[in-house]
Amino acid sequence: MFKGLDRRLAIILLIVFVQLLGASMILPILPIYARRAFSISDNVVTLLISSFFLAQFIAGPFLGRLSDLYGRLPLLIISQIGTVIAFVMIGAAQSVEVLFLARILDGITGGNIIVAQAYITDITPPKQRTQALGYILAAFGLGFVFGPSLGGIFTSALGPRVSFYFAAAAALVTVILTWLMLDETLTPERREVVRAKQSPKFRAGDIISNGMLMLILFITFGAQFSFSMLQSTFSLFGEDVLFKEYSPSESALRIGLMLSMFGVGQLVTQLYILRRVLERWGEYVLVIMGTALRGISMITLVLLPNPYLAIFSVLVFAIGSGIQLPALQGLAANSVQDELRGGVLGVYQSVNSLGIIVGSALAGSLFAIHPEIPYVIGGLTLIVMTLPSLVLRRRGVTAAIEAG
Repeated sequence: MFKGLDRRLAIILLIVFVQLLGASMILPILPIYARRAFSISDNVVTLLISSFFLAQFIAGPFLGRLSDLYGRLPLLIISQIGTVIAFVMIGAAQSVEVLFLARILDGITGGNIIVAQAYITDITPPKQRTQALGYILAAFGLGFVFGPSLGGIFTSALGPRVSFYFAAAAALVTVILTWLMLDETLTPERREVVRAKQSPKFRAGDIISNGMLMLILFITFGAQFSFSMLQSTFSLFGEDVLFKEYSPSESALRIGLMLSMFGVGQLVTQLYILRRVLERWGEYVLVIMGTALRGISMITLVLLPNPYLAIFSVLVFAIGSGIQLPALQGLAANSVQDELRGGVLGVYQSVNSLGIIVGSALAGSLFAIHPEIPYVIGGLTLIVMTLPSLVLRRRGVTAAIEAG
């Protein structure tokens, strides 16, 4: 799979891995840490999670567009520095207000993955973009294999605040790697072309008039709305349902190890599954398959709320994510002209964030009613999203026939 891999692609994937290693360390810890250390309700916990995505939703298109205008590297470095500061703030926080400020700062500067995706599309031809974007999920998966379990181990042994400082150190490493090892992909001439077009005005009208892109964004919103139901409540679900008989430290460790299985599923999908199914069926079918698998896995978490069976559900969800998301990203990147790729990936990320914002904001209230409700609603939403996915495939096939 990695034979002949571009050196720049290998480096950006290393950076993404280190970044996500740090970020995934805090994933199983933050909700429980916020609930225990600051005595806040489940509703406020999920609002804390969604505040990051709200900030990212607002800032995402600007970061993507700025990377088109001024280059990928400056924006990548700035966003990584923001993450370092945010993690330190969370570790040192003495109030709920500081927690929210830290999450918002991380969201505003959280364009590292957006810019990394734009960087990858710069150095890969259109037909290879879905697979190349899948490599990001492989790095994501590898980070998730180790990050949650490390976070659980550090929290169990040293307390939750230590994990945030380790995550900050990992983010700082990515700043150094970016500075020393990456080259800019946008030449001054290409940036000048973009400036001369006065932000080729990637306006709302341009998005709305692009029917394929609108479908892609609609499916993305639904998929990530459902994902946020799981993401924002899984640690709480684990503590209250799956591991309710265990002590707080034992439950944190087991939740971290279970989330590591998500990383295993992502890694296996990117290394052994994505390329094969992509070559056989193409992006449109992968969107349908991934959407259905994610929906089924969320429903089984409710039907089979057992720690060992939940591992299977998490693995299936990871596989579904691993084939759906690169296909959606690849289709989005190929739906516009080359000079707009950073902008469209910023819009794509904002829609991602919007789905997570809405889902996270609702998940806390639904969880407070009953822990299983977010998973039922998320699973059913994903299953419904297979219908627009079928429409997307039909339109894509029609467009390909008309193009000859």
